[in-house]
Amino acid sequence: MEYNFYTPNDFAMKLANKIKRIRKRKKLTQKNLAARSNVSYASYRKFEEKGEISLSSLIKIMMELGVIDDFNALFENPVYQSIEEVINDAK
Repeated sequence: MEYNFYTPNDFAMKLANKIKRIRKRKKLTQKNLAARSNVSYASYRKFEEKGEISLSSLIKIMMELGVIDDFNALFENPVYQSIEEVINDAK
C-alpha cells in the first residue's frame, strides 16, 4: 500500500486549482462559469478559495467545462491492491 502525506484539503485545493486553470484557459470569469453551470457564484468562489464544494456542483462545473469524461475515467480502470480486491470486484 502506498502512503501519501497530503491532507484531504491539499487534494481539494489541487482540484480547485486545476479547475481554475481550465476556467481561465476558456476565458471564463468565476461569475460566468457559475451562471453557465447553474452553481451559485458564492459556492464557486468558495471552491476556488478553499476547495469546498458539493459533489453535485462540482459535476455541473465539470460538465460545463467539458471535462466530465476525465472525472469518469477515474473509475474505468481500477487499480487493484490485492488479489482479494480482484475477486471481490468480480462478484
